[in-house]
Amino acid sequence: MLQSRALVLALILLLSTTFPEVHSKSIFERDNRRDWLVIPDAVAAYVYETVNKMFPKVGQFLADAAQIPVIVGTRNFLIRETSKLSILAEQMMEKVKTLWNTKVLGYY
Repeated sequence: MLQSRALVLALILLLSTTFPEVHSKSIFERDNRRDWLVIPDAVAAYVYETVNKMFPKVGQFLADAAQIPVIVGTRNFLIRETSKLSILAEQMMEKVKTLWNTKVLGYY
């Protein structure tokens, strides 16, 4: 029992989320490619909801643990850095598309 609680806590802390952000956008919206970061939040919210239904005290502990400044700061840092990488990847894909259309297919 203690091991499963530790595993759930580790999972929540790893994915750490603020719960209102999870349901704000659809996971599969194509217009906002950078919103793929919603997926870990959705998983964390699902785990939290499941644990909270079974063990409300543990659910409250997880909710409190997700608001610890160190965890919030780490999550914000990861989001900021992965957003930068995502933007760079999008720019690279646009350049590859342009190169393909102009050099290979001959469009101008």
